[in-house]
Amino acid sequence: MKEKITITATELFLNLGFKSVTMDDIANEMGISKKTIYTHFNNKTALVTEVTSSLFCVISEGIDLICAAEKNSIEELYEIKRFVMEHLKNEKSSPQYQLQKYYPKIYATLKKKQFDVMQDCVKDNLNRGVNSGMYRNNIDVEFVARIYFTGVIGIKDNELFPAKMFPMHSLMDQFLEHHLRGICTPQGLETLQKFITTTNQSS
Repeated sequence: MKEKITITATELFLNLGFKSVTMDDIANEMGISKKTIYTHFNNKTALVTEVTSSLFCVISEGIDLICAAEKNSIEELYEIKRFVMEHLKNEKSSPQYQLQKYYPKIYATLKKKQFDVMQDCVKDNLNRGVNSGMYRNNIDVEFVARIYFTGVIGIKDNELFPAKMFPMHSLMDQFLEHHLRGICTPQGLETLQKFITTTNQSS
């Protein structure tokens, strides 16, 4: 039952927002009493902690599998973006922003975990991109990895990038293109252009 509650809560939180969804909403969605939820979670904060931790694990494992396939560096980033957006429901409810605003302690813990995972993944991507000739060989890997992380976190700030002006799907595409154009070689830019064209055709 605990797992079912977590799955249902995840769906509701991602679609409607961490703030908007109440324990009553989750109970009604599942056709159970609120008391049943409280036998597994002491309060909503405990449930939000479980949901974010569970989602983080699923996404981290998925990213690990994508990285293990060792595709070219540019293709890998697009594949990771597609996978993450799919699992976060295209971030319709700005989950990271709501988490930061209403559950700052949970957000801080999650951000630290995200940083640790992303640094390893992004630095590996950058090094392989340099070795394969896709990325310039004079980039500062440590700096670019941290700037990339800062950007990924920053574009999810709803005050800086309101969803009505910047839908998350196109925002992620623009950010990824911006990141790659700054580090690609002419060979890498050719590959990047193919992905941009493919993305535009499929959207």
